[in-house]
Amino acid sequence: MSVAAATYNLLDKEAREALAASEPFRFQYRAEGGSYLNLKGLPLDPLREIDEPKIAELCRVVRGFLFAAVDAAQSGHPGGSSSKAEQVLTLLSSGILGFDARRPKHPGRSRVVWSAGHCSPLFHSTVALIYETLRRKGFTLDGKDAGNAVFPEQLARFRRWGGPSGHVESEYAFADTSTGSSGHGFSAGLGFAVLHRSCGLATKAFVIGGDAETEEGMSYEARNLAASLGVENLIVTLDFNTFGIDGPIVEALPAPYLNHWFSQGWNLIEVDGHNIRELAYAYRLAASGFGPGRPTVVMCHTTKGLHYGRLENTADSHGMPLKHEEYVQAMHDLGFPVPGNPDGDIALVTAALGAPEADYLESRLEAAASLIPAEADLVTQMQTALAGRPIADYRQLTRPDVLPPELVFNEGDSVPTRKATEAWFAWAMKNSAFFYIGAGDLMKSILTGKAENVYGVMNPRHPLGRGIRFGIAEQNMAMMSCAIAQDVLPGGFRPFSAFATYGVFTCMMANPVRMTLINNDVNPGARAFFIMLAAHDGPETGEDGPTHHGLFWMSLFTAYPGIKVYKPLDANEAIEMLFHAARRGEPVVFSAVRPGTPVLKRGNGVPPAREAVNGAYVFKPFRENGKPKKVLAISGGQVMTNTLEILPEIEERFDVKIVAVTSPQLYEELRRDNPAKAQEILADDERQYVVTLHNGWPGFLYPFLLPADFQRRVFGMDRFSRSGKPGEIYRAAEFDAAGLKKKILGY
Repeated sequence: MSVAAATYNLLDKEAREALAASEPFRFQYRAEGGSYLNLKGLPLDPLREIDEPKIAELCRVVRGFLFAAVDAAQSGHPGGSSSKAEQVLTLLSSGILGFDARRPKHPGRSRVVWSAGHCSPLFHSTVALIYETLRRKGFTLDGKDAGNAVFPEQLARFRRWGGPSGHVESEYAFADTSTGSSGHGFSAGLGFAVLHRSCGLATKAFVIGGDAETEEGMSYEARNLAASLGVENLIVTLDFNTFGIDGPIVEALPAPYLNHWFSQGWNLIEVDGHNIRELAYAYRLAASGFGPGRPTVVMCHTTKGLHYGRLENTADSHGMPLKHEEYVQAMHDLGFPVPGNPDGDIALVTAALGAPEADYLESRLEAAASLIPAEADLVTQMQTALAGRPIADYRQLTRPDVLPPELVFNEGDSVPTRKATEAWFAWAMKNSAFFYIGAGDLMKSILTGKAENVYGVMNPRHPLGRGIRFGIAEQNMAMMSCAIAQDVLPGGFRPFSAFATYGVFTCMMANPVRMTLINNDVNPGARAFFIMLAAHDGPETGEDGPTHHGLFWMSLFTAYPGIKVYKPLDANEAIEMLFHAARRGEPVVFSAVRPGTPVLKRGNGVPPAREAVNGAYVFKPFRENGKPKKVLAISGGQVMTNTLEILPEIEERFDVKIVAVTSPQLYEELRRDNPAKAQEILADDERQYVVTLHNGWPGFLYPFLLPADFQRRVFGMDRFSRSGKPGEIYRAAEFDAAGLKKKILGY
């Protein structure tokens, strides 16, 4: 006879205690990640090239610069800047960072991302230290590189017009993307690391981050993907000073802090972030492949606002300058008897930079420059790794005089424009070795898979893939893809990217896009071209209901300078507009729809699809038959189809001109650059007759109206809809043929 096994009633406290005593593992959980090493307090041999006293003195000088800059501006972020000084100066001196101060944008350099972009006092002070050192040796940047440098005297105008910027911007040396939005830099660093690894290069990407940035959801997304891709050339030096702006980070991150990195699969090295020897060891270990196949974070335990008077070790030091008299005392305590005025203070700190320290820094800068291979050798490495692929970038993707069959769609057929983007992306992938594409876990719906599969999906076993599976992580997808597109590879090759989600979700990617547009503006040399695919635009995802109806997304992106919304009416227009985007090299948000839309019939007065690149074109001119005139400005393929269905009835009463609108922004640009052609499309005296029809945000077509008519003759979908078949939703919004007839005849 078998004996029944003992059972537990775990609702009983004594039973739980008994189980914990007999089987303690059931009540214990240990985070599992990559490799782990704690160097804090460990006796370590000195490293021959690391002169700790000289680096410590360089840190003192840098702190003097940054404290003086913040006082001069009475603005800035001294706390995190001071706590990171040893990290940055040790990294610069470590012998693992490839950086040529004489050619700071050398394409073979290591990539450096200041994710803690608010630490611009430290950033500018470090750059000023570098170029003051070189100036003493008779070297200074000139020509197009002059703007990469900062010199100590410029720090007196920190955060003032014409002076060093308030956050880190990539036109300067020692920074490779513009930052300031917390958490974005981890994704940007991941983009740089992935790009170079996928081109067969050994380039490392270093991210200088703060601990509170871990609170940002995007950083979680980046940590996941970095670990899953096994990006071991990504190294984060993380300032663990335990404070954000408002208080201790445990107020927002109650779980053990290291778990937020280690449990996501990263290698983790702990150090005293003010101990130069520990830092140098950690950086060298990370660079040599500590815990192979994974990214590494160096967790630097620091004191926020170190040496910053009464604000040392407080959250207030994050963005609060000391009172001037307190600043003067802090500088005296640091060994700088400053006179208390910006120019004088900075001059005194500059004079304190001793010749031995300057000589040492110059030698370490030479060592950093020596790590960069010759550009020709790097190009050869890429060609070897990418053998069989066209070594060409988007600038070579010119439209063939005769389009290949896969890029031509039969007139009259019902074709979703997502099929056109699918075809063009695959064509572009076959014609460029530097195109990257992915979707937010929507590949099967948005149809990016054909392009992804040309060279395969990237993973640890296939690092040369060009498809990226981002998962449901739109923010990281956008920032990482934009960073890829910002870079310039050896040989001057410019990568580009396409990343996709439903139009209704594009708002989640707005800030990474905004940061990239800013980077394009301040640093044209790193101008990014990317295509953000806003798929399933309009009410075409009808059954999903308002949560998925892409009706209003373009309202955000039409406001940003440096990007345009493209909304082709049919598949052939989509192909033409994608070629146009690549030719211009300007970022676009590209609308695509899910259901079949009739491919418009051309000829008999209807212009070819290539006219779509003007942003608008005359689909049908006036007949000049003496009837009252009406101009229909139409955006959306289904709207055009429905309008054409009732056009004969409209023409019984009106002389109708139809203007097909594919991008109001492109048309406004045409009005500026080629006003004669713009007038041919829509003359100024014709605006009084315009009625706008858009299957989305009504304001999208405001540029085609007179201001007085914004509320009278503009028709769009201005309310959240409900679930239904697309046809039902069009009827409910009175955007079916009958509804459009009612709207048009009403004005």
